[in-house]
Amino acid sequence: MKTVALIIAGGTGARMHQDIPKQFLTVNEKPVIVYTLEAFQNHPEIDSIAVVCVEGWEQMLLAYAKQFNITKLEHVVNGGDNGQGSIRNGVYELEKFFDRDTIVLIHDAIRPMVSAEIISDCIMKTKQYGNAITAIPCAEAMLTTEDGIVSEETYSRDKLKRTQTPQGFKLGEICDLHRQALEKGITASVASCTLMIEMGKKVYFSQGSEKNIKLTTVDDIDIFKALLISKRSEWLK
Repeated sequence: MKTVALIIAGGTGARMHQDIPKQFLTVNEKPVIVYTLEAFQNHPEIDSIAVVCVEGWEQMLLAYAKQFNITKLEHVVNGGDNGQGSIRNGVYELEKFFDRDTIVLIHDAIRPMVSAEIISDCIMKTKQYGNAITAIPCAEAMLTTEDGIVSEETYSRDKLKRTQTPQGFKLGEICDLHRQALEKGITASVASCTLMIEMGKKVYFSQGSEKNIKLTTVDDIDIFKALLISKRSEWLK
């Protein structure tokens, strides 16, 4: 049974307010997406890597893969109109090359701190349950609001999980899910896990980490830089 990493890099990163897509921003002389690719390149259970790439950046991606020796990168796919469209493009492309039992880990290009432990647990739980959603507990007090200004009600954090990526599936099942979603007119689900829920399926959790951050704002880049320094310090000891 093969395991493929599907890296979603189809977004333009409007919330970052930069001139280039955030997955291609350079941090410490290395593009963000390369950190992400290296995590899967270096993981012994990952057989192949595919990237859903924002239009116009495909050649840059291939150049970086060559420069940083990402030898497992075998497929580059065009992004879609939104996240769901990009993931759909990716899994449909993989379906041409891999059998239905292949495990596919769908991961945000802008989560460059994903650890080997997180990847391993996602693979293990996908094999065990059929799918696995990387998640962490909710530590903060949760309040509900209708208007974003005021709240009169709390929500138990014990009932909440903060989802991350990778999110693992059997390739055949996630392809079927996307086809069924299109038939039902569901085209803008924000993540694979939400699509599963909207389609009436159960999802199972695998181990995440607070360090597995998603680079959405400029503040996140600052946190990423700090995490890189702390990681280097641990290595130096």
